[in-house]
Parts: sequence; C-alpha cells; structure tokens
Amino acid sequence: MANPMHPRARDSEEELVQALHAEHGAALLGFVMRITGDTQRAEDIVQETLLRAWRKAGSLDGDASSLRSWLFTIAHHLAIDEHRARAARAEEPGVELSNVPAAGQLDRALEAWQITESLATLSRDHREAIVETYFRGRSVAEAAEVLGVPAGTVKSRTYYGLRALRAALEERGWGG
Repeated sequence: MANPMHPRARDSEEELVQALHAEHGAALLGFVMRITGDTQRAEDIVQETLLRAWRKAGSLDGDASSLRSWLFTIAHHLAIDEHRARAARAEEPGVELSNVPAAGQLDRALEAWQITESLATLSRDHREAIVETYFRGRSVAEAAEVLGVPAGTVKSRTYYGLRALRAALEERGWGG
C-alpha cells in the first residue's frame, strides 16, 4: 500500500474517490434513497461509503462490477446500521426496511437496478419489444398484437434492443 503521508499517494487516492463518485455516486444515492426515503440520510450514507473506499484505496482492486457490488454492499450495511441506531434511540419513526433485500438477495436487487437503468436508455420501441417478449413472456406473435406492429418488426426491435441493452449494461460495468 502506498504511504498515505506521501502527497502523490494522497492525490491518487483522492482521484480514485472522485472517479468512484463520478461513476457510481448517482446510482448509489438512488439505491440508498430507496432504502431510507430521506435525501439527507442517503447523501450521508453515500459520503460514508466513499470515505470507506478512500480508506481502503490502497487495497481496492478487481473489475468494475465487483467494485460496484462492494460499494453497494457497504452502502446497504450502512443504511441498515443507521436505521437500527435510529430505532434504538426511538428519535423518530423510521422507514420500514422489510422490503429491503436481505444480504443474499442484494446481488439480484443490484442486477435488477442496473437492468432497469439500462432499459431506460433504450428507445421506446426497443424497450417495449424487450419488455413484451422477455419480461412479460409473450411470443413474438402475441407481442406484435399488443404493440400493433408486424411480427418481423418485433423480432428486429428485440434483436437491436438487446444489443443496445447489452452495451448499456457493459457501460455500467456489468458483465452479468
């Protein structure tokens, strides 16, 4: 690990945290907002998550998706800890965390989040074709009827939509 007292080591660690914030900050904030329901608390948790990344800057390695999972796991644990501390102090009625994914389900929740974000980047036509065929389980003929387009159009939109979805997911560091 680099000597944290050395100015270059500090600069590179700060650059790492800035890069992490730029790449993952918005997604982390949205994720924590869904857990806490409070913007200020969510911002505090994201800040603490990035502070922990800074503290571990010398030992952080791996691919982008494992780093993203690590950040989301840390944020999830911090949100749970913060909720428990508030509940113990009984300062205010807290957000019910029964709908927050358990640790074993966190990866699935993160994947669903990334897929949802990526789907939102597609054109409406591509997104509708994918939703009808993959997520609603309709055949091409059924999707064509629902969408009011020929079956060949559904096939084409699905094909190109999946290519665009794959690219959007890869941009987010997901190798799913």
